[in-house]
Formats: sequence, structure tokens, C-alpha cells
Amino acid sequence: MEKLIYEGKSKSIYSGNTPNTLRVHYKNTLTAFDGKKTASKQGKGALNAETSHLIYDYLSNHGIKTHLVEKIDEVNFIVKECQVIPIEIIARNIAAGSFSKKYGIPEGIPLKNVSLEFSLKSDELGDPMINSSQILAIGTATEEELKFMEKTTLKINELLIDLFKKAKITLVDFKLEFGRHNGEIILCDEISGDSCRLWDIETGKKLDKDVFRRDLGDVLKGYAEVLERLKKII
Repeated sequence: MEKLIYEGKSKSIYSGNTPNTLRVHYKNTLTAFDGKKTASKQGKGALNAETSHLIYDYLSNHGIKTHLVEKIDEVNFIVKECQVIPIEIIARNIAAGSFSKKYGIPEGIPLKNVSLEFSLKSDELGDPMINSSQILAIGTATEEELKFMEKTTLKINELLIDLFKKAKITLVDFKLEFGRHNGEIILCDEISGDSCRLWDIETGKKLDKDVFRRDLGDVLKGYAEVLERLKKII
């Protein structure tokens, strides 16, 4: 019998049927503002699962090590069991969302360089921002691990910018998570409309979770459009 390991906002994690693996189940739930806004959309889990699967395959083919082992069905994956590093890394190419609010930069302004932010992954604490000095001070990651995650995030950013550009989509920002597996740091979690801001290159139309956050219409239409564009180029 599989054992439930972790129940998250958008995914459930179960023990795997083979050693050192887990089963990830993508749920249909949507959350925003630290869980203050929630909804359930039929088919959302399948859209995110397929999108993330395509992107992880693409990244793997370009030298990025990930936790992905195989896709079982439209909402379930087998992944490598990792010790998740409780840090979210946010890479920003264009001002949007909380960045615009905090620093008074109008949304849509391209940044002069890629901005990397860290937040401590903790629902209880509200995922507070944390800097590299604080990360090292409390022992969340080592200096070597932190440098590797920063370097890998920048590489992933370059790869994703190129990928989405081919799909006529602007990669505004995205978040990543990493974990320790057999002495290596590898990419975990997912990359989808839940974890990225994606705008149509020509119209600026939002194709990501901001549609849900801001009540701009049917968020799944944007998710499906991103997926269909990616399927044509990957």
C-alpha cells in the first residue's frame, strides 16, 4: 500500500512502489495569496502535469538533472525521492506581481538583469523572503549548494526563455525548488502555469495563474493554450 507522505496545495506525494521513489499526484485545486483564495477546476491537474512533463523532458535533454522518472497517467508521476531544500528560488525577467508592488516598478518593465529572490518554503510562516546570508546562517543550504542552485536557475532561465519565445510566449518570472538526491542537487516540483508568469508575446495576454488571482476569466484556457503551443515545438 502506498503511504501519503505530504498533502500540498496542488499536489499529493505518496511513497513509491520501488525503492527511493515517490508518486506525485497533480490535483485540480487552485490556490492564491497563501491559500486565502481557493477553487477546484476539473482538468487543471492534467494540464499542469503534462506541461511540466514536457518542460522537464526539455530541460533534461539540455543537461538539467531533475527528479522525474516517468509519467504513469495524466495526473501521476514517479519521481526520485529527494530531501527537499526548503527554499523557493524566484527568477524575474520582467517586473510583475509582488516585485512591482514592493519596489514601485510598473508591471511590464523589463529588468536590467535577472533578479533572483529566495523565500523560505513554510506554509506556517507564509513563505517569507530570505537572503543568502540568512540561508547560510540557519543552515538551510550550504554555500556550495546555494551557488549551484543560483547557477542552475540562471541556466534554466535561459533555456526557458528560448523555449517560450519559440511558442510566442514571454517568460516574465518563475519559481523553482531543488532537492538532494544521492549526493547531488536536482530540480524538483513542477514548472507550469501555476509556477510561472507567461504572457503572449504579441498581445501581452496573461496565460498563467494571474488570471485566477485577478479574476480575469477562465484560467484553464490559458493553461491549455500554453500546453498546445509547447506541444507544437517540443
